Amino acid sequence: TDTCVIVRRMNSKKTSFTYKLTPAQMDSLKNILIEGNYKRVRVEHTIIAAEIPNCRINLYKSGKCLVQGKEAEDFVTFILEPTVLEQATLGYEEVQNPDAYTPHMGVDESGKGDLFGPMVIASAYIDEKLAETLTKLGVRDSKTITSEKKLLAMAKEIRVTLRNRFAIVRIGPEAYNRLYAKFRNLNNMLAWAHARAIENLLEKVPDCPRAISDQFGKKEQVEKALMKNGQQIKLVQMHKAESDIAVAAASILAREEFVMSLKRAENNASIKLPKGASAGTRAAAVALVKKHGPESLLVYAKCHFKTTDEVLKETGHTRADVGENATVTSKAARKYVPKKKSS
Repeated sequence: TDTCVIVRRMNSKKTSFTYKLTPAQMDSLKNILIEGNYKRVRVEHTIIAAEIPNCRINLYKSGKCLVQGKEAEDFVTFILEPTVLEQATLGYEEVQNPDAYTPHMGVDESGKGDLFGPMVIASAYIDEKLAETLTKLGVRDSKTITSEKKLLAMAKEIRVTLRNRFAIVRIGPEAYNRLYAKFRNLNNMLAWAHARAIENLLEKVPDCPRAISDQFGKKEQVEKALMKNGQQIKLVQMHKAESDIAVAAASILAREEFVMSLKRAENNASIKLPKGASAGTRAAAVALVKKHGPESLLVYAKCHFKTTDEVLKETGHTRADVGENATVTSKAARKYVPKKKSS
């Protein structure tokens, strides 16, 4: 039977959209803008206003939602409609899209921007039947799922659906710090990890023809990192790859593993370890060092972050006190100059 999927009309993109949201929809959008990778901005009469490159989202107290910018249509298509409005209305039509449901794997990662916890890369395989099932389950980019309970429940459904047709590469903080000291570049390290996730899944589905991931660096980096089993697979990097159902499934599986790993780390450290790299995260890192010593950062944190220098300065330590694998820093950390305390 023919399979029809929904795709966007790509020409004549609109740059401004206005919606009237219900109280429940307002709460949903507010949570997305707070918890997602959005920059908060001040706009008069709004409950919240935020932006990403080429897109501004204003949620007014009246319930009016204004989305403007060159990427406004993408925000409406991939975020607002499926997760807030729960309906598709923007320039959609049912057409045959053979690539979407043909056999391929999606690859995505979680945790690379979080100070605490591992970096996790997952790969997920789909064919036509699997894609149909995952679509009915409402599988979508993990960043749009603001409820942890819902995320974990959906991850369970994905595991049941795919059976063994997925692979997870978990790089805990200790291994992460060793690898970063070796690679000295996050994109190089990501390419290596993506290649491992692809290779591991190819052992289970050796005839998979394509692998799709988001753009994070040069595709050639991943190709060079592939070993014999992966040399023949076609690699595709695309903007907003999470719109692909296989990549979306991988993003949820990766986030699930990150969340569960962070919970286990919290139990071991007996300290709350927040997600992200906020002021609260820094405060938790300070508490961790005071309780378990500076070397504990190698066990629980990604040490190339400039936050590490801020924490060590506050606790009276240096990177040498942490350990050899903490001495290699990111570009942002190398530029970090500790502020002098005012007398």
